[in-house]
Amino acid sequence: MRKIYFLLIVFFLIHSVSGAQSKENLEQSGFAKKELSEYQKAAVDRFLRYVAIDTQSKDDVASIPSTPGQMELAKTLKKEAIEIGLSDVRMDSHGYVYTVLPANGVRNPEKIPTIGFISHIDTSSDVEETKIHPKVHENYQGGDITLSEKEGSKIEAAKNPCLKTCIGSAIITTDGTSLLGADDKSGVAEIMTAMEYLIKHPKIPHGTVKIAFTPDEEVDKGPAGFDLKGFCASFAYTVDGGEDGEINDETFNAASAIVSFHGKSSHPGSAKGAMVNCLFAAAHFLDIIPLEQRPENSDERQGFLYPYELNGGTEKVEVKMLIRDFESVQLETKKEFIRNLVKQTQKTFPQVKIDVAIEDTYKNMKTILASFPFVLSCAEEGMKRAEVTPKKMPIRGGTDGADFSFMGLPCANIFTGTHNEHSREEWIAANSIGKAVETIVNMVCICSEKPEFFGTSGSN
Repeated sequence: MRKIYFLLIVFFLIHSVSGAQSKENLEQSGFAKKELSEYQKAAVDRFLRYVAIDTQSKDDVASIPSTPGQMELAKTLKKEAIEIGLSDVRMDSHGYVYTVLPANGVRNPEKIPTIGFISHIDTSSDVEETKIHPKVHENYQGGDITLSEKEGSKIEAAKNPCLKTCIGSAIITTDGTSLLGADDKSGVAEIMTAMEYLIKHPKIPHGTVKIAFTPDEEVDKGPAGFDLKGFCASFAYTVDGGEDGEINDETFNAASAIVSFHGKSSHPGSAKGAMVNCLFAAAHFLDIIPLEQRPENSDERQGFLYPYELNGGTEKVEVKMLIRDFESVQLETKKEFIRNLVKQTQKTFPQVKIDVAIEDTYKNMKTILASFPFVLSCAEEGMKRAEVTPKKMPIRGGTDGADFSFMGLPCANIFTGTHNEHSREEWIAANSIGKAVETIVNMVCICSEKPEFFGTSGSN
């Protein structure tokens, strides 16, 4: 009987201590969550500073980075990383910035998987660059958002249903004369702010975190100079997605094509029997691309053929194209379809010499990530803790994560909160920026809480 009483007393004491400890943890967690929400302002301030730097990349420049503004932002990030207390900060001659948040407050840190976060510093050149003038629309209460009263430009609520979830938040746009650059400077700001938060809250235990900021993602050169061996993470995430909760483990399979038309020039006054104007052949080639194969008529899991640039004159014309499909077999079918269009055009214009060069650019990363389900599970759990509903969806495009995955670094893509990327109507909500920061912090914590959950440990 004494043994029973003793066991009951021990059980009561253990239960009481455990309950008190759980309550203390909840209180600390609530306090931390409140403080974390205050870091939203810090992330927004960072973002506004970053977008002020012109970092549009160019695809016709061989060097990395392709533009000097990217080096300027890289130097800024290196300086800030040192200032907030990150370790092993380095920047190479091509504008890649690497840094580390060392493990803190955990036993056997070598058994905890090393998580990585990556964002790109360049912005798209799809919209002609002008100086960016960001506008902060405080306390959004619904309806259309005016970008410029003078130009009559606006973001229409009817075409942007996600605005309904942003009531009460600040909305950041431009004045309608340029893109905003939230793709991907929002991701850069969110990662930096999450790391600053963890540094300033040393009682939060976590494993090693690896960070990288890369140039020239928009022109498919980001992975080219990436120091994968030096980065040395178990798995990673590109913070480069769209709406809140977006998780991408699937991209297009991608190829590019250049179709060259060669004619013969002569004086138009004496052109009869002499001139071969290849502009007509190029126009014919473009005209016979079926409507259903064009990106403006495709969505969901449909691929497309996208002629995006036309250059030249009477004697030579080049058409640059993107070829996209989620299925590798269908990508090959589309490549062959392009070659057949060239043959048809050649028959119609026998005097014009036509060449076509097709190159693969990236593959569907799902091929790799299917073997690493914990990569998605960690992101989903991190979002749920931030009260964000995870939305697994394929990217109708690509990210550096696709190349990283095939290079040996499993790498999914997670949301930043950005909308209407690559356009003058690009926007992002301050609340979304805050949720992304919180999600990143949560994902770091999950690694140290459940290392066995990942089926791996330590670095690559």
